[in-house]
Amino acid sequence: MVFSTPIFMFYFLVLTLFLYYTVPRRGRNVVLLAASLFFYYWGERVYVAIMFLSTAIDFTHGLLVERCKARGNDKGAKMAVASSIVFNLALLCFFKYWDFIAGSLQAAGLSFMPVLGIHLPIGISFYTFQTMSYTIDVYRGDARAQRNILNFGTFVTLFPQLIAGPIIKYKDLGDQINERTCSSEKFASGVQIFMVGLAKKLLIANNVGMLWDSYKAMALSDLTVAGAWLGVLAFTFQIYFDFSGYSDMAVGLGRMLGFEFLPNFNYPYIAKSITEFWRRWHISLSTWFREYLYIPLGGNRRGKGRQMFNLFVVWAATGIWHGANWNFLFWGLYFFVLLMAEKFVLLGVLERAPAAVGHVYTLFLVMVSWAVFAIEDLGQLGGYLKVMFGLGGVPLADGAFGYYLTSYLPTLCVAALASTPLGAAAYRRLGTAAKQVACTLLVAGGLVVCTAYLVAGTYNPFLYFNF
Repeated sequence: MVFSTPIFMFYFLVLTLFLYYTVPRRGRNVVLLAASLFFYYWGERVYVAIMFLSTAIDFTHGLLVERCKARGNDKGAKMAVASSIVFNLALLCFFKYWDFIAGSLQAAGLSFMPVLGIHLPIGISFYTFQTMSYTIDVYRGDARAQRNILNFGTFVTLFPQLIAGPIIKYKDLGDQINERTCSSEKFASGVQIFMVGLAKKLLIANNVGMLWDSYKAMALSDLTVAGAWLGVLAFTFQIYFDFSGYSDMAVGLGRMLGFEFLPNFNYPYIAKSITEFWRRWHISLSTWFREYLYIPLGGNRRGKGRQMFNLFVVWAATGIWHGANWNFLFWGLYFFVLLMAEKFVLLGVLERAPAAVGHVYTLFLVMVSWAVFAIEDLGQLGGYLKVMFGLGGVPLADGAFGYYLTSYLPTLCVAALASTPLGAAAYRRLGTAAKQVACTLLVAGGLVVCTAYLVAGTYNPFLYFNF
């Protein structure tokens, strides 16, 4: 079940909110836990057992860590943290990477690992990272161990961010799991944020996604330089509005339930460097890797050589976290190279250059990265990149490019404008009364239009659904 479906919006969400606000406050976590388990069961059936297993394992490990720390047994606490991490990583590696590793070994002539055809549980990359943060936070003293297993289960399975984030660290949510404030103002703002995310997903991401699918399906011999770039531009907008839209919906749902989730995106396409881009893109993932991998490896405290190694590990992990394929690893290492170049050479140059230079530089490199991200077949990827850069006598443009550009130009212009904070800035300048009227009209109109798209449309993918 995903958020941008009628069954979620008009049945599951309505019933969940009704029960949530009907029961006494002390029963709300029980409602959330039951609703979240049903939400996951709807899409995964038997794999809901993983949620029970993760909850039980990490709950007991958190208590063990705190008990060892209280007794001065730091070694025992570290062993408990290590045990929890090993369990979570083993779970992730088996379901997500076993077949990838086995297939790669068989391609190299080694057949000792069979390809099992394992189904990837929805959202496993997100919720394993969230549960891993729990025992680490308890060990560091950033959070107290949760002593109510129902409350802990609510944290693990919380449906607004269960399958696609944002990745919520326990230290940021633990207190809210135990006690949170619900108000009509917070609920109304949650509805507004949810509708913004829904519009991003349905009205922009889905439409430009069809343009990218058209170009991705073309034979390499039918592509032109301009067409290949137009296709990547479409994917550049699709992945941003798809994922940021889903994140907005998660934040909005959280507010409807009284939670405060940190935003996951901050207009990444206005960045003037790759370094700035990654401060604005998928913020929860970048923060997680910094706090739970980069800093424990030593960060920048052990000299430049060790810092480069630490960043190499982080960006290799960032790439492979996104998917079990070589293109994702190359995508992560591509950013490692760019960030190293900026750190030691280019950032100073970009800071002195006009802002437009930084914007063009960043968007160009980010668009190239999305080609690497989007095309998993390495042979097709190599061919597509050659076309993008005009290698091999590829024509500059053709009639198909003109047709697609003309057909999708209005949507692309809307996407470009919505990628900037200009609309939000204009809204903030309105008076209080004007804001209320505009907000009501936009939310009501957005709901009507989005519902019409949901009823009439059949194209509704979600790119991060299987990560």
